[in-house]
Amino acid sequence: MKKKLVAVLLSTAMVFSLAACGGKEEKTTDEGATTEKTEATDEGGDSKDYHFEVIVKSFQSTYWQAAVQGIEKACGELGVTAESNGPATESDIADQVQMLDNVIEKKPDGIGLAACDTQSVEKSLQAALDAGIPVVCFDTGVDNAPEGSVYATVATDNAQAGAVAAENMFPVIEEKIKAATTDAKVRIGEVNQDATAQNIQQRGQGFIDKMIELCTGAGKKVAVVGNEFYVNAAEGKVDEAEAEIIIEVGVPAQTTPDLAATEAQKIMSKEDTIAIFGSNQVTAEGLIQANNTLNKLSADPEKGIVGVGFDAGTPQKEAIKNGQFLGSVTQSPLMMGYECIYTLTDICDGKDVEDIPMNGYWYNADNMEADDIAPNLYD
Repeated sequence: MKKKLVAVLLSTAMVFSLAACGGKEEKTTDEGATTEKTEATDEGGDSKDYHFEVIVKSFQSTYWQAAVQGIEKACGELGVTAESNGPATESDIADQVQMLDNVIEKKPDGIGLAACDTQSVEKSLQAALDAGIPVVCFDTGVDNAPEGSVYATVATDNAQAGAVAAENMFPVIEEKIKAATTDAKVRIGEVNQDATAQNIQQRGQGFIDKMIELCTGAGKKVAVVGNEFYVNAAEGKVDEAEAEIIIEVGVPAQTTPDLAATEAQKIMSKEDTIAIFGSNQVTAEGLIQANNTLNKLSADPEKGIVGVGFDAGTPQKEAIKNGQFLGSVTQSPLMMGYECIYTLTDICDGKDVEDIPMNGYWYNADNMEADDIAPNLYD
């Protein structure tokens, strides 16, 4: 199958039926995670007798359930089977590594992997390579994977997606940016779920780099404070004393909305904060949770702190509708799961495969129901 252009992928997603492609068996693993086994049915083509194991970051997340829907759809079309599982939360790194080691022992025809922590899976990827099992990463790439172990990565261009958030936030706060001085600084917050996963690193840095570029273009100097990884990675920053704009980055100790809300509240409580970005579903919901106490978020910069999120989910969608959030950036987890199965099948068919970058798209109260956006806004 020829690879489709990203734009075609996204427009095609609107016509998907999200019904399971066959019999689906649910069970609980020893690690406490739920698994779903997707059986091929006659809806698809002739069965290829390929079986894949897919490990997501958190089986309890609606984001990852959307990816499983894409996996199911591809299985039905291709006549293959896949079993999907994952840890309870994205912080359960050791559980995910154990799951990966377990499926390698099962010797499937291929493995789809969304790594919670990219360094933690390197040894397991070497084991998969030694066993001759192809791996396709999705949502998150593994930069230092053993050579030859990862055949392709299907993932959002996270630097681009982070930049989209900054590009849409900046015009709304531009007047306050331009009015800032070294004696009257303004602060822009960013909450990232971690500083270890490559996709979150790139997304958080994409926002920071684009915001520095836009502020610099407006004649302002920018300092970056907070989490050491993001501070060190930022280019074009200056010392805090000489800056008119401060970007403050918070990272919770674990990936939960409660702890993300604690980080958000620290930033939102400061009088000079004018805007804040939550770089994934968990942290965006953390912003909303913090706002339940502070009541400061608003899409109007004259009324409060301008909130911008990432991904979807009911709380975030409601925050956009009720004017707490300016908007958010969506990925397509459904299409990433779908393309992961197609890529694994291509590998088993002996075809050449390559990375599939996917864009992030801005949505707000005006375009949430648009044909190219709505299919990706899971609840």
